[in-house]
Amino acid sequence: MSLTPEAIKTLSRVSTATITTVLLKKGLRNVWMRGSRPLRPGQPRLVGPAFTLRFVPAREDLATPESWSSPISTRTAIEAMPGGCIAVVDAMGITDAGIFGDILCARMVKRGVAALVTDGVVRDLEGVLGTGLPVWCDGFAAPPSVAGLTFVGWGEPIGCGGVAIFPDDIIVADQDGAVVIPKAFHDLILAEGAEQERMEAWIVEQVNNGAVLPGLYPMNAETKARYAATKK
Repeated sequence: MSLTPEAIKTLSRVSTATITTVLLKKGLRNVWMRGSRPLRPGQPRLVGPAFTLRFVPAREDLATPESWSSPISTRTAIEAMPGGCIAVVDAMGITDAGIFGDILCARMVKRGVAALVTDGVVRDLEGVLGTGLPVWCDGFAAPPSVAGLTFVGWGEPIGCGGVAIFPDDIIVADQDGAVVIPKAFHDLILAEGAEQERMEAWIVEQVNNGAVLPGLYPMNAETKARYAATKK
């Protein structure tokens, strides 16, 4: 799917909380990636197509420092990342082995990668923060990835934080975490997400003016009519 600049601009104004609500109404309950929290407070909301990477449990003959030079390695995967993508990494929720450090993150910045999202952790924290790469993860740890994980590939369906992620699904990440917009629901979020944000901003205004919640949130017929009148 081609994510246009206009679509990115629209989605950057739609919170992950709103996206989960809109998708919930369509029957999708599992779109928020557990363990993926902003590494740095105040990171801006980011939008991009998913570039998927996958780890499996460490196996001693494969999870070695020598594996970093293999054709199937995180180093090679980074060179395949297109500009503007969000790297989504299945680290199986392992939190005692850092999947990426400062050097790999610095290279991702040079390649124009928008962000890193994982249910695992990073290492070389000070250096990673210094690269400026926005990261959503489950913390940080000193040991390298091979201390607990084996890298097996990229560009395939993965599970990250208990959520199924397919290549080129749309990822939106903000202070509440990271969510996936399945490709089939892209147009829906573009249309309904922005409207949901406008409606909730109006509701907040009503609350700040002293309105009570029953009949306002959720809206009854009278409130819906009042809101509709503000859009004319």
